[in-house]
Amino acid sequence: MLSRILIVIPTLNEIDHIASVLSALLPFARAQDATVIVADGGSTDGTCAEVEKMGQETPQIVLLHNPDKLQAAAVNLAVERFGDDAEWLIRVDAHSAYPSDFCETLMSEAIDTGADSVVVRMHAEGVSPLQTQIARAQNSRFGNGGSAHRGAGEGRWVTHGHHALFRLNAFRSVGGYNTTFSHNEDAELDHRLIRAGFKIWLTARTFVRYFPRKSLRDLASQYFRFGKGRARTLALHRERPAMRQAIVAALAPALALVVLAPLHPVFALPAIAWLLGCATAGLAIAIQTKRLANLTAGPIAGIMHLAWSAGFWAQILGNSIPTIGRGVPE
Repeated sequence: MLSRILIVIPTLNEIDHIASVLSALLPFARAQDATVIVADGGSTDGTCAEVEKMGQETPQIVLLHNPDKLQAAAVNLAVERFGDDAEWLIRVDAHSAYPSDFCETLMSEAIDTGADSVVVRMHAEGVSPLQTQIARAQNSRFGNGGSAHRGAGEGRWVTHGHHALFRLNAFRSVGGYNTTFSHNEDAELDHRLIRAGFKIWLTARTFVRYFPRKSLRDLASQYFRFGKGRARTLALHRERPAMRQAIVAALAPALALVVLAPLHPVFALPAIAWLLGCATAGLAIAIQTKRLANLTAGPIAGIMHLAWSAGFWAQILGNSIPTIGRGVPE
């Protein structure tokens, strides 16, 4: 029997996924006597009813109401309420699908490597035609900028990745998630973990199947918030963006120059270059996947970049720098 494990699933209107996610986790939870907390931020689509129904059959499933709604607050609250005797925390996102041995692999990797946190790679998958194109964009190097947890490769030590497992003593010692963050709370926490001397291992032995947004409007809104979150993290810790982040951040100001094109054609060059880059990326993705329909993945990735850049500058110009915020009591 492994040391006591706490599994936390933040939710908000996840009726399409919650039953399958819980079903994938239950064999491990039963075998290891792990507690599964579904921390819901106020779902109105039947998510809570489904969780309560499954909880009646499996007492290890507990529904926890999260009045602060945000995922960061959900995990912190679950740790505060149910984590006193736990040594391990596994975070599971409901908008995804997991291999049957997901939790076992995370635990094995943590024990074998001595890591304080184990993060995983993400592979986006779509159901509808548009969602599939969005997934293609997110999986492409043009779309994800070469993020370590978005591509293939061997296991290695990293400074950030998609959150999956923590040693709770490490999570608690840095205060848990910053609950003022609606997005980028994972990278902000990873920054504090690394600064405190803890180690993060990116496993190559398992991954998460992620279901992206279903509309371009929702996708742009999501990436706008991603950009704001990254700017807040950099401002809070007084750091400069990485090169790939700086390049994307420069996009919105560069494209804004097009309004000066009537004065001189040179001001239109950034917009022309961006459009050509999106088209070229779409062509490369279509050739790589041997599907002509994937031509649209390039422009979709361009929308992601522009929304991220706009959010980044909206945060910078708003000059709102958060404090560490409410965390988990030590």
